[in-house]
Amino acid sequence: MNRLLIILTLLILHSFAEANNRIIVSKKKLQLYVVSAENDTIFQCPVACGMNMGDKKCSGDKKTPEGTFKITNMYDATSWKHDFNDGYGMRIGAYGPLFFRLNVPQFNDIGLHGTIFPESIGTRSSDGCVRMHNEDIKRLYPYCFIGMTVIIEKDE
Repeated sequence: MNRLLIILTLLILHSFAEANNRIIVSKKKLQLYVVSAENDTIFQCPVACGMNMGDKKCSGDKKTPEGTFKITNMYDATSWKHDFNDGYGMRIGAYGPLFFRLNVPQFNDIGLHGTIFPESIGTRSSDGCVRMHNEDIKRLYPYCFIGMTVIIEKDE
């Protein structure tokens, strides 16, 4: 019985520690980090951010929002489509395998996601979302949960 209590206590403590993990996106460095409560980096990958500098103010400004947000939903995005207005029409899988929606006031469609343009990672090329390689969003998934804090730092 004592052994079971110890195991349950350790599991609860581990879950509590993970619940204090947060994501930090550096638009300046074009990097995403998962940081523990002890400020240890436990995951890191390159990203693409909005093609224009500064904080998102209106739809279509091609800026990534700055501030502190929460993950509100985590979706399988493999069948999602998007038209990039490049003459190729709607493309299935445009957002990669996963999309993590953020609670950005005034904007319902900002998130962290994969991409069909792996060459864009490490550049300022998105409409405002934070993109990453499809393999990286899959590797990020186990660290994430609904309600997780996401801090997107200012460009400067």
